This record gives sequence, structure tokens and C-alpha cells, in this order.
Amino acid sequence: MTRLTEPTRLTLYVDGSCDGNQNVDASTLAGWGVVIVDGDSGLGRGSGEILTELSGPVVTSLDDDEFIGAEVGSNNTAELSGLFAALRWLLTEENDDPVRIRLDSQYAGNIATGAWRAKANRELAARVQSVWDEVASQRELSWDHVRAHRGHRWNERADHLAKRAMRRERPLPLTFWKPGQD
Repeated sequence: MTRLTEPTRLTLYVDGSCDGNQNVDASTLAGWGVVIVDGDSGLGRGSGEILTELSGPVVTSLDDDEFIGAEVGSNNTAELSGLFAALRWLLTEENDDPVRIRLDSQYAGNIATGAWRAKANRELAARVQSVWDEVASQRELSWDHVRAHRGHRWNERADHLAKRAMRRERPLPLTFWKPGQD
């Protein structure tokens, strides 16, 4: 995978959250959040402008229209579900500029690019890899790891969205939110 060295117009921050993340099953609550930023410098201070935010719960029910293969609610399925949503958004964005996705999960980035193989939730992993490949065939696509809970503004915002989605709560509006606030 090629790492983009220059800043990109679009940067997508993805995070997942899980309640406890131990002894998980299909009923374990998990959620994901995505922050799409135009003009981010990547330095963590929150430069650029948020174009949109996405969030939702991890869906584990085969009967749900939003089911994408998560067998359990876990941090890993939340990260992958968020990445899937981010990539799907990119397929609707009418532009072919290079894009950087910033994740605090090395697992999700390496599963998406095929560098690692999933041991569980293989259907979810396969769907994420498929949509990664589709987006990468249309534009330059790269991912970087950002350290979690280190005060990086947009990663902290994605974390807030994920935690709120896990709890089935609405996120705080950006004007009332502060980094580190759940």
C-alpha cells in the first residue's frame, strides 16, 4: 500500500467503541463514528472544516437491512463497520482527489487493505476489503494510524460519535462538544 505523504483535501477519521469489549456476543453494544474533514493538516489541532459526520450501531442481526457481516458487537467490528461506512460515503462523493483515512485501529486498516487476515467476522472483513478495493480503483487511497485518546481533535470527535452510537444516544453538537467529552 502506498502511503500519501502530502496533505489531502479530504481526511476521514474513523473510530469504534464497544461496551466492555470482553466476552462479546451478538447482543454486546458497539458503535462507530466517522468525521469527514476538508483541509485537515493531520497535526491533531482540529484544522480544516467538518463536511459531515456519520455514526451508527454495529448491526449483528441477519434480518436487519444494515447488516454487513458483524457476528458480534466488539471494538474490532465497530472499527470495521465505521470504515465500511466511510468507504461507502467515498463512493458517493463526486470527486477523485486522493483521500487519507485516519484510524486508531491498526487492525481495521490492515484488514481493509488485505495485509492481515481476519480470524473472526470474516464476512464483515471481506465486505470492507471489497469496498476498499472499489474506492482504491477510483482514487488514491491511504490510511494512517493515529494514537487513540491523545487529544487529537478529529479522532476524539470520531470517538465521541462512536460512544454515543454505542449507547444509542445522539452526539453533542460540535459547538457544545469538547475533546475527551463522552
